[in-house]
Amino acid sequence: MRSVYAAPMASPIIVSTWSFGRRGHAAAWPTLLDGGHAIDAVEKVCRVVEDDVEVDSVGWGGRPDREGRMTLDGCIMLSPRACGSVAAIERHRHPVSIARRVMDSTEHIMLVGPLADDFADAHGIEPEPVLAPVALEAWKSRHEAQGASGAPPAGGLHPDEARWRNHDTIGTLAIDTHGTIAGACSTSGMAWKVPGRVGDSPIIGHGLYVRPSVGGATGTGTGELVMGECSSFYVVERMAAGDEPAEACAAALRRIMDAGALTCEQTVAMLALRADGAWGAATIQKGYRTSVRTADQDDALEPGIMLLDA
Repeated sequence: MRSVYAAPMASPIIVSTWSFGRRGHAAAWPTLLDGGHAIDAVEKVCRVVEDDVEVDSVGWGGRPDREGRMTLDGCIMLSPRACGSVAAIERHRHPVSIARRVMDSTEHIMLVGPLADDFADAHGIEPEPVLAPVALEAWKSRHEAQGASGAPPAGGLHPDEARWRNHDTIGTLAIDTHGTIAGACSTSGMAWKVPGRVGDSPIIGHGLYVRPSVGGATGTGTGELVMGECSSFYVVERMAAGDEPAEACAAALRRIMDAGALTCEQTVAMLALRADGAWGAATIQKGYRTSVRTADQDDALEPGIMLLDA
């Protein structure tokens, strides 16, 4: 299978982690076709998935922490000097939009916890429920079963992806007709996490990184593994050094694997989009798919490189 997929410069493209990314693509694609901006497209992709109750690892449908509290994380990025992030918000359903407001309205990059929710209030973003009834029932079932998952079948995923449910992320990268690249990332975090846990998704250089002259990268899977290697930043650096996108992703995954043994429940996939429109992905273990939307393609594809065939 090819490890690089190419789109001509200034032909719009969106790539996102997991097959549920296609739902966001359907909503965001008209923006790019009409000459809109990549930053608006990636925000839209994330917002659609954040609102989708069937996606059990992002936003409204995501699974809470072990105490039944829901916290959400997200970030958005145009460049190292134009990015925003929020973590551990509890009263607003769209962390990606609050992160954008941080980017657009402050000199800061990251806000966290209740004060990030207060910031959203102050900027006219209305509070919304963040824990869907189905997610609450899943937590209650798990709590009552003393460790059983209690969750319904994974929604929005291809059957091959279902084994990695509960720690997925929507990471999305887009290039618009102006040649501008942008990225965004959103998650409810690992299901049943220790209260207060924040993973890689909202941290610039970990779950998402964009350097306009090179491209962007995003990751999904076990966030702690991504955090330990600054994986998205590393992928972009490898592309800057001449690696093709999929090879750059694989190089980041090999660093993770070289750092220590993985359990059967741990995996990471990386996705990269180069500034010229070429993209690629790699995964440690099978089950990951990339959603891609171009002028002539709307698919969820297996990655070009899989390091463990198990």
